[in-house]
Amino acid sequence: MSLKWIDTLDIAIELSETHPDVDPRYIRFTDLHSWVCDLEEFEDEPDHSNEKILEAIQMAWIEEMD
Repeated sequence: MSLKWIDTLDIAIELSETHPDVDPRYIRFTDLHSWVCDLEEFEDEPDHSNEKILEAIQMAWIEEMD
């Protein structure tokens, strides 16, 4: 399965598994962007993200933790 920026929930799930000790409420968007791009299944253009997309990923990740 390849991930694109629009796959916010799937990206959040992957990040929660890849970074289990991270509290996503306190992550910087620069780190979040880098971690998403580093995911093995991520196959989108790094510069196609924006603050709104990163915030959606962060919110989905927070919800996954609950």
